[in-house]
Amino acid sequence: MAAERVSLDVHVREERGSAAARRMRKDGLIPGVVYGGGGEPTAISVAERELRKALTTDHGLNAILDVKVNGETRPVILKEFQRDPISSRVTHIDLVVVRLDRVIQTAVSVEVVGDSPGAREGGVLQQVAREVQVEALPMEVPDRIEADISTLAIGDSLRLGDLPEIEGVRFVDDPETVIATVTVPTRVEEPEVEGEGEEGEEGEAAAAEGETPEAGAEAEGEASGEAEEPEG
Repeated sequence: MAAERVSLDVHVREERGSAAARRMRKDGLIPGVVYGGGGEPTAISVAERELRKALTTDHGLNAILDVKVNGETRPVILKEFQRDPISSRVTHIDLVVVRLDRVIQTAVSVEVVGDSPGAREGGVLQQVAREVQVEALPMEVPDRIEADISTLAIGDSLRLGDLPEIEGVRFVDDPETVIATVTVPTRVEEPEVEGEGEEGEEGEAAAAEGETPEAGAEAEGEASGEAEEPEG
C-alpha cells in the first residue's frame, strides 16, 4: 500500500508560456501545476533531480507527495506527466491535492507473476492489460497489483474478476477485462517449392521406377529402331 510519504520541494513560478518552460528545463527545472484543494491552480516548478528521486520510491507514481505551496504543506498525487518523445525526460507534471480521508480513483500498474504451464508447453503468453483503475483512500492505493498466471494452460485467460480482492481497494474496470492470455502458437506454413506439381510428380514416379522421362523416351526409340529391318 502507498503508506510512504515523500516530501517534494516545489516553487511557485511567475513566468508562463513555452519559452519560459524551455528556459526552466534548460536549468534543470520541470514546470508543473498543482490542482485542487479548493483554490485556483498554482503554477510550480521542481528540480528534475528531486522529482526523479521522489518518483523512484517503492511506491512510484502512487506515492503520496507532501508538497509545500505558499507556505502550506498539502498531500498530493501525480495525476499526469508528459515526456519528451526523443529523450523520454519528463517535461511537465500535474499534481492533484487529495484528502487522505476521501477515496480517489487512480491507475495502478499490473505485474504478471508465476509460471504458466501453458507457456512451458509452447503457448504464447500475452499481457493484455498493464494497468487498471482502482478506487481507494490515498494511503491505501497499492503500488502495483500482482496477477498470478501459474494456473493458465493453453487457451486460458486471466480476467480482472479472477484476481483476489484487496482490502480497502475496489476495482473500477469491468471484471471481464482480460489481464493475460496463453494462446496456441501460430503455425508457419512451409512455402511450396517451385517446380513441384504434375511434372514434378511424373518425374518422381519415373525415378521410383528407376528411370527418368528422358531415359524412357530414349529406350522407346531404341526399341523402335531394332524392330524395323532395312529394305533391300
